[in-house]
Amino acid sequence: MGAALLHALVAAGQRPVPYKPVETGATPVPTDAEFLRFAARREDLPLHIVCPRSFPAPLAPAAAATLTGTVLDPIELVRSAKTAAKHGNFLLVESAGGLLTPYTARFTAADLAKALRLPVLLIARNALGTVNHTALAVSEIHRRGLSLFGIVLVNTTPTSSPDQAFNSSLITNLTGISPLGIYPFVPAAKPPDLAAALYANLHLPPRLASLLNEPLPRPASER
Repeated sequence: MGAALLHALVAAGQRPVPYKPVETGATPVPTDAEFLRFAARREDLPLHIVCPRSFPAPLAPAAAATLTGTVLDPIELVRSAKTAAKHGNFLLVESAGGLLTPYTARFTAADLAKALRLPVLLIARNALGTVNHTALAVSEIHRRGLSLFGIVLVNTTPTSSPDQAFNSSLITNLTGISPLGIYPFVPAAKPPDLAAALYANLHLPPRLASLLNEPLPRPASER
């Protein structure tokens, strides 16, 4: 989803900056961060600006850092984000996991969003269990006083399941917030197709729609 947004912003004439504070499972390089940088067409940015910390173990950042004898510094992560933001006009932060993924024992992705005063775009897997997980995440976002930019359900496999016909409406009933749409499974995973799927399937909030002012064509598979 981050890559789709970044590529769409570029196509609309923006100069976005991807920021992934920590990537785990990096063996040896942070490939997710590299793909975000590619989608944003920001190869001019050193990778350490996009992703200042990475670890080989595919664990929550706090755990992956511990295995290397490292303790992540929340102040450093916030400072690095602000430094990255100076390189463009739109900072997109992709967390290493969910809302309460710990970067340290007591500092989570939600804490980072609050420190940076950024709205949260909640990405939820469109599968069995997502209604509970999404409603809990929305409740936590409200409890912390964060701004919720929107909810997007994402199909992570090409096959459908019976729950998918009900997930969006049940989330709306429980939270009072209608998801922006259901983002389809895009097998090619190329930035132009990812961005086109965003336009074709999501009802964008006005703040974002005003930035994405040049619609992209739909992927060939949807024509």
